[in-house]
Amino acid sequence: MEPVYEDFDRCYRAVQAKDARFDGWFVTAVHTTGIYCRPSCPVRPPLARNVSFFPTAAAAQQGGFRACKRCRPDASPGSPEWNVRSDLVARAMRLIADGTVDRDGVAGLATRLGYSTRQLERHLIAEVGAGPLALARAQRAHTARLLIETTSMPFTEVAFGAGFSSIRQFNDTVREVFASNPTALRERAGRSRRSEGPSTTGSLHFRLPFRQPLEPTSLFGHLAATAVPGCEEHRDGWYRLSLDLPGGGGIAALAPRDDHVACRLILDDVRDIATAIARCRRLLDLDSDPEAVDGELSRDPDLGPWVQKAPGRRLPRTVDGEQMALRVVLGQQVSLGAARTHARRLVERYGPQVADPEGGITHRFPPVQTLAEVDPYELRRTAIAGPERRGRCFADLVAALADGHIDLGPGADWDRARQGLLSIAGIGSWSAEMIAMRALGDPDALPATDAGVRRGAAAMGLPSTANALAGVARRWSPWRSYAVQHMWAAGGGPSTEWPPASPRGAGPGDDGPTHSFESSRK
Repeated sequence: MEPVYEDFDRCYRAVQAKDARFDGWFVTAVHTTGIYCRPSCPVRPPLARNVSFFPTAAAAQQGGFRACKRCRPDASPGSPEWNVRSDLVARAMRLIADGTVDRDGVAGLATRLGYSTRQLERHLIAEVGAGPLALARAQRAHTARLLIETTSMPFTEVAFGAGFSSIRQFNDTVREVFASNPTALRERAGRSRRSEGPSTTGSLHFRLPFRQPLEPTSLFGHLAATAVPGCEEHRDGWYRLSLDLPGGGGIAALAPRDDHVACRLILDDVRDIATAIARCRRLLDLDSDPEAVDGELSRDPDLGPWVQKAPGRRLPRTVDGEQMALRVVLGQQVSLGAARTHARRLVERYGPQVADPEGGITHRFPPVQTLAEVDPYELRRTAIAGPERRGRCFADLVAALADGHIDLGPGADWDRARQGLLSIAGIGSWSAEMIAMRALGDPDALPATDAGVRRGAAAMGLPSTANALAGVARRWSPWRSYAVQHMWAAGGGPSTEWPPASPRGAGPGDDGPTHSFESSRK
C-alpha cells in the first residue's frame, strides 16, 4: 500500500478540509513561506503548486523548512503506523521516541535492532525521509518547545532536559526549527498556558494530544481496576503511577479531557521528560487511529453495533513491558483482587521506595535485574503465593528477561517475543496474548480463554468457547486487540468504571470484584 504522504491528491484534500484525522500522518511544506504545517492548520490552504508533503517533521526540517508558529505541527499525535507494525522501521521509531538515540547513540540503536548503522540509516531515510540523528533532533526540538512554553524552567535546565548537550546547540536548534529564539517562544505562549489541577513543587504539566474520538471510561477504568497498590492509584479523577526511567524514578498523573489527556510529571532527572511523555502516550495508546480501527470493526454484523455505541476505544497498555509480563504471570488463574495482592507483596518486598508529595505512591515495581539476583526459592516463598508451577514460571520469566533472551521493550520483534514467551513452561496462549496486547501493543492479539472476554462474547451473542470464538475473531484481524476491549466492556465488571466506584487506591487486602483471567496449562 502506498504511504499516505506519497498520495498527493489525498493529502491535498485533507489540507483543504483541515482534517485533523491526518495530523501526524504527514506534514505540509509550503515552498513560498518556507514553513511546514500539520494538515489541520487553520490558515488559508496554500495553492497545490506551492506544497510538498513529508512523512515526518524531521524530513521537512532536513528539506530546509521550519515549523509553523500557528498550528505547531510538532505537537500533533504521532503516526499510528509505528504502533501497529513490527518491522525494522517501526521498531526503530518506537526506540527513538523512547530516547534510545539520546542515551546510546545511533550505534546503540542499531545494536538493539540487530542491524548495522548503515543499514538502519538506509531503511529510515527510504521510508520516513530522515536518519536516526535527524529524527532524534526533531524530538529534542519538540521537547524543548514543550518546556519553553508550558513551564517556567530556566533555559539552561530546558536545554539539558530536552536532551541537548550544550546551550549553544539548544539555541541554534530552536532558531532553526521554529524561526524564533527561546525567549520569544515563551513570551508568545504567555497567558495561553493553563494549569491542569493542583500544582506541586517540581511537577511539570503537559497536554497529550490524540485523534478523536477517545472513549476514556474503559481505558482508564481498566488501568484503575488492575492497579497495583503502592505503584498505582486513582485519586480525585486522576490515574497515577510510578515510573522507572533511565535517569531515575518518576511519578505520572493522567486524566482524560475533551480534546487532550492532562499529564503531570514529577521526575528525579529532568532529562527523562521526553521518555516519560513517550511512555505515557504508549500506556494510553494515544497515537492510534480510531477511525481506521472502528471503520473496520463496525462492518462486522455482531461487533458493529457495540463499536458504534462506544467509538474510540483504546488499548490499556503499559509503561514497562517487563513489568506487565510479570504481572500477567502473577494473575494466572486467580481473581483480579488476588493478582493485585500478589503484585503488592512483590512490590513491598523488592521494589524501590518512592517519596510521593501528592498521594499514595510508595514504590516502583521491582526491576527484573533486582529480581534476578534473588534466590528463586526465596522469591517464591516471600512474594508469590499459589501453585509451585506458577512460582517456577515466574522465576524462569525473570531469568529470560534479565539475560535478554526475551525482549519486551519498545523495539521488540513481536513474533520473536511470542515464541520466547511460549517456550517457558507455564506460559500458555492466554499469558502470551495478554502480554502481546498490553506489553507489546500488538493490535491483533486475542486472549480467547480470558474469562472476561468469554463473558463479553456471550453478552454480544458470540460463541463463548475459546476455539469457536477464535474462529469468529479471524474476521476482525488485524484489530482483534481492539475487539477485546469491546468484549470486556460488554461483559461489565470493574474495568468499565471511571472514575471507579471503589475507594481510592484500593486497599492492599481488597479482593475486589472477580474479573478472573485463565491461562492455558502446559
